[in-house]
Amino acid sequence: MFKTNVGNIDRILRIVLGLALLAGFFMNADATYRWAYLIGIVPLATGLMRSCPLYSILGVSTCPMKKS
Repeated sequence: MFKTNVGNIDRILRIVLGLALLAGFFMNADATYRWAYLIGIVPLATGLMRSCPLYSILGVSTCPMKKS
């Protein structure tokens, strides 16, 4: 489907960041800008899919090179 361009360390950081932001959404129920925590969906999704559309546009990849 999408080209894999997110490496293991990058993937773990994205998942942790996404989960932390989503946890902030549920923990700060009375915050004024509570909806801003929903941005955590983006790093969580790109970490789980192992593909980042912005990386594809910029031609960046954090995946290790495949040995032939």
